[in-house]
Amino acid sequence: MIESKINKELERKIDLYVNGRLDAEQVDELWSELIQDEYYMDYMKSVANIKAVIDRKQKAKPSSKVHSFRKVAQYAAAAAVILIVSVVGVLNFNPSGDYSVSPIAEIGLDIVRDNEGFSPTVTSDVIRRAIRLATDGEVQEAISLLQTELEEATEPQLKAEIALSLGSIQYNTGNYSSSIENFKIVTAQENIEILTLEKGYWFLGNTYFQLDKLEEAGDAFQKAYELNGAYSRVAKTYVDALENVSR
Repeated sequence: MIESKINKELERKIDLYVNGRLDAEQVDELWSELIQDEYYMDYMKSVANIKAVIDRKQKAKPSSKVHSFRKVAQYAAAAAVILIVSVVGVLNFNPSGDYSVSPIAEIGLDIVRDNEGFSPTVTSDVIRRAIRLATDGEVQEAISLLQTELEEATEPQLKAEIALSLGSIQYNTGNYSSSIENFKIVTAQENIEILTLEKGYWFLGNTYFQLDKLEEAGDAFQKAYELNGAYSRVAKTYVDALENVSR
C-alpha cells in the first residue's frame, strides 16, 4: 500500500469547519493551510460535499438505496469516527445493531474558495468552462464540451481529469451507465496522480452502488481503500458493508 499522508490536527479543523464551529480567523488560517496542501484540499471537499448531503437528507427524507449489515467488529466504528462527517452521511446505526450504507447522492464539482471560485488543482481551461456551465444549469453543453475534449486528449493525466469531470456531471444527472464508462477511463490511465486514480475508483464504486451492482461496487471500493489516501477509510467502511450484505 502507498504510504498514507495523515494530519489528524488538520482533519480535526476540517471537521470543525464543515460543522460551522470555527470563527473567521480560524477559517482563514485553515484555508491558508489547505491552499498549500492538495491532498487535504480534496479531503475537505469530499467531507463538505457529503455534509451537505446529510443536511439535505435531514430536511427531505429521500428514497435512496440502503443496504444493512451486522456489526462484526468495533474497528469499523472507530474508523468511522476519524472521518465522522464523511461517514455519518452514508453510515447509520440503529438499536438493532445494524449499520446501513447508501451511495453518495451527488458528486461535488471542484469549486472551492479562491479568486475565481475554483480549486487550484483545476488547471484545464476546458474543465473550468465545463464546471461553470454545469453549475449555471447548462449541463448538456458542459457534457458535450467535455466529450469533445476527451476524444482529443492524449496525455494520461489530462484525459483522466476530463473523464473524471464528465463522469461526475453525468452521475449528478442520474446517467450512471455513462458515468461508469468515464470513471473506467480514469482508472485505466497509467502513471497518473494517485489522488486522481483514487477518485476514479471511489466514484466508480458509488456509481455501481447506485445500479445495485454490489460486487463491482465492492471491487472498486477495495481498490480505493488500497490506495490509502483521502478516501481510504470511508472506502473501507463500504467494503466491509458490502461484504456483509453478500453473506
